[in-house]
Amino acid sequence: MTALDDARALLARISDAPLAGVWSSAGRANLIGEHTDYNEGYVLPFAIDRRTYAAVAPRADDVIRVTSTFDPEPVELSIADLAAVFDGEPGAAVRGGEVPEWAAYPLGVAWAALAASGRAAHTVVGLDIAFASDVPVGAGLSSSAAIEGATAFALDELWQLGLEGIQLAQIGRTAENEAVGAPTGIMDQVSSMLSLADSATFLDCRTLAFEPVELGFARERLTLLVIDTRVTHAHSTGGYRDRRDACERGARLLGVPALRDVAVDDLDRARETLDDVTFRRVRHIVTENQRVLDTVRVLREHGPRAIGELLLASHASMRDDFEISVAELDTAVEASVAAGALGARMTGGGFGGAAIALVEAGSEERITDAVVRAFASAGFTEPRIFPVTPSAGAGRDI
Repeated sequence: MTALDDARALLARISDAPLAGVWSSAGRANLIGEHTDYNEGYVLPFAIDRRTYAAVAPRADDVIRVTSTFDPEPVELSIADLAAVFDGEPGAAVRGGEVPEWAAYPLGVAWAALAASGRAAHTVVGLDIAFASDVPVGAGLSSSAAIEGATAFALDELWQLGLEGIQLAQIGRTAENEAVGAPTGIMDQVSSMLSLADSATFLDCRTLAFEPVELGFARERLTLLVIDTRVTHAHSTGGYRDRRDACERGARLLGVPALRDVAVDDLDRARETLDDVTFRRVRHIVTENQRVLDTVRVLREHGPRAIGELLLASHASMRDDFEISVAELDTAVEASVAAGALGARMTGGGFGGAAIALVEAGSEERITDAVVRAFASAGFTEPRIFPVTPSAGAGRDI
């Protein structure tokens, strides 16, 4: 059975009501541009062909009830109580045990969607929503944005909210920041929900202007491998917050609204102003923003075979300056490149998760074997390695 079938089957176990529809949204991989989003910079992610599905049925009361194949115990709240649960300190409902963390994503979307649309709780119907997914959790492929996107697109249609795509992405970010308490930017939501097939999404995180950039992997006979290290991470834990705090401190000491406003030519001045750790955090963001711009230019002028060195430079910056890589991610990058990958880098928030490797079509098995051997030699858990195809974002499936 597919994840779509699993979502429908789970819904049938908790609800006798007729199916209102199934919506889905994609996981995402980030080609380049890591931690630049909350610094109002540039990113270049794409949606992948791994998705989260939300099967939905109406209820006769004002309850929204969510359940998932990875935690089938239903969680429910009155729609009228959403504001009381989530209006407080970010993440308080999760930390206080009122709402399990996974359920705070879809329930937080419902809360944020009502607030964004101006609709009162009593004007919308209760719903049962069952989720199933084939997006690996904790791998840096944005399983969270996928559940947010599937929920947001379903609620927009069923509650007739009339919201635009970028508004739905903003709702997902609000749910993640406020309801869950994870201080992420908007890259994941835009990519998961709004991407086009065979394209990356070049996003300006300050203006929220975005445009597709053709990748051309199929045309050039290239494959993108995801190397899931199986080292799980959680965005709401300390490492991510520490990096964000360092970026905000650096911008404040340099007298700019955000690190987006610092150019590569400004780094010599920044070195004199900042302590070593803060400077290196700043240097990663500044140079990563430039790498995103360079990657967009190179893709358009020379195609995907020419971006390998930019991917490698990005990984080195995250390993050495931002210090968010781990030994497993470094091994994945080094082994895949040694086996013939054109380029590779860690992707996602760091401290675990996945790497990506751009490889020649037909070399997947050889490179996979090389990475698996390198992990075994280092005593690491065997990684999960699979190809991904740049795909479309959120929408209705049934």
